[in-house]
Amino acid sequence: MKKFLLVSSMIAIATVGGFSSLANAAAAVPCEDVLATLNDALAKAKLSEADAKAVADLKAKGEERCTAEDDRRADGFFNDALAIVTK
Repeated sequence: MKKFLLVSSMIAIATVGGFSSLANAAAAVPCEDVLATLNDALAKAKLSEADAKAVADLKAKGEERCTAEDDRRADGFFNDALAIVTK
């Protein structure tokens, strides 16, 4: 019984570690790439004043996080801004 619990625990730890590695790999988009996509979309967009302000705020937050090497959160801000630009 003890061997079964030990083996089960080891499998569970290995599985969780594998999923965490996959999640990190999926989120590893450089924020500079997403910012470039946002800038390209902004160059072609015609936004209302309210949307332009919202996008500028999100872009500023994303740039701050990108500078701090927090790509995951920066990408989130940039993607939120892209959603407004492309609607």
